Amino acid sequence: MTAADTQAAGPPVPPVPRAPEKIGTPPSSPSSPSGQDAARTRPKKRRKSGELLPYLLILPAILAIAAVYVYPLIKTVIMSFQDLGRAALWGNGETPWVGFEQFTNILGDPEFWSVTGRTVVFMTLCVVLTMGIGLLIALMMLRLSTWVRLTLTVALIAAWSMPLMVAASVFRWLADSDYGLINTLLADITGDEDRWLGHNWFLDPWQGFGIITLLVVWGAIPFVVITLYAALTQVPRELEEAAALDGASAFGVYRFVTWPVIKPVFTMVATLSVIWDFNVFGQIWLLRGNKPEPDYETLGLYSFSKAFESTSFSQGSAIALITVLMLSGVAVYYLRQLIKTGEVE
Repeated sequence: MTAADTQAAGPPVPPVPRAPEKIGTPPSSPSSPSGQDAARTRPKKRRKSGELLPYLLILPAILAIAAVYVYPLIKTVIMSFQDLGRAALWGNGETPWVGFEQFTNILGDPEFWSVTGRTVVFMTLCVVLTMGIGLLIALMMLRLSTWVRLTLTVALIAAWSMPLMVAASVFRWLADSDYGLINTLLADITGDEDRWLGHNWFLDPWQGFGIITLLVVWGAIPFVVITLYAALTQVPRELEEAAALDGASAFGVYRFVTWPVIKPVFTMVATLSVIWDFNVFGQIWLLRGNKPEPDYETLGLYSFSKAFESTSFSQGSAIALITVLMLSGVAVYYLRQLIKTGEVE
C-alpha cells in the first residue's frame, strides 16, 4: 500500500474552526500585508529629474524683487508708524513710535482728499483716452496694407522707446507760450493772434493738466496699440465672415465675435493703465520745471512734497502706504483676470 492509499483510507480530518472576526474589520487574506506594511511597501513618489529647474531659474528674479520691493515696503510701513524727522534720518535723534497718528492727521486733512480727487479724475481721463484711442488704432491696423502697418508699428515702437525726459522736453516746446507749435497753429486756424500768441497753458491748472494728459496718453498708446493688435489677430476670421453672411452689421460682428475674444487682454491692459496713471510722477515733475505748484499735485507728488519739502518722512511714508492700499484692490482684480485668462486658455 502506498502512502497515497494510506492517506485516503484514514479517518477524515475535521475542519479547523476559524477565529471570530472583529466587527467592522475587513477580512485580510494571509497573502496581503497589514496597513503598516502596506504603507512601508508603497513606492514613494520620486521627483522627476529637472522638476526643480524652473524654480531655480526664477530664484534670482524672486530675490531681486524681494530686495527692490519687499524691503522698501516693509521699511515704509515701519516709518509710517513713527515720527521720523531730519535729525532722526541722519542718526542724530530718536524715532518715537506714534501709532496711527500720521494716518489720522492725513485722513483728517482736507488737502489730502482734494489731491486724491484730482488724482482719480486725472487717472480716469488718461485711461479712457488711452484705451479708446489705442483700440481704434489697433482696429485700423487690421485694414491697413502690410507696408503701412509696418511703418506705423515702427513709429509706435520709436515713440514708446523715447526717454521720458526727451518726451517732456518736446511737449514743453509744443506748449511754449512764445514759440510753441500749439499756439502758432491755433493762431493760424482761428486768426486770433492776440489771444493765442503768448498764451501760457500752465497758468490754468485745467489747461495745464490737458497738456500733461496729452503727454501721458502719447507715451502709453504704443503699448496699448501693439498689445490689442496682437489680440485682434487671434480672432478667427471665419467666425467674422460667418456673422457677416448671417446679416450682422459691422458693430454686431465686433460686439458678438471680436469683443469676447479680446476682452481678457483689454481688461488686463486697462487695469495696468489704471495703476500706471494713478502713479504718474515724472511727467508732471518735468513739465513744471521740477517745482510743481500745489494745484498740480497728485498723490505721488503730494507724498514727495510732505517727505522732502516738509521734512516729514513719516507723513510721506503714510501717504505712500495709503496709495498702495488704494491700488491693492486694482491689483487683486488684475490677478483675478490673469487667473481667469489662464483657466480659459
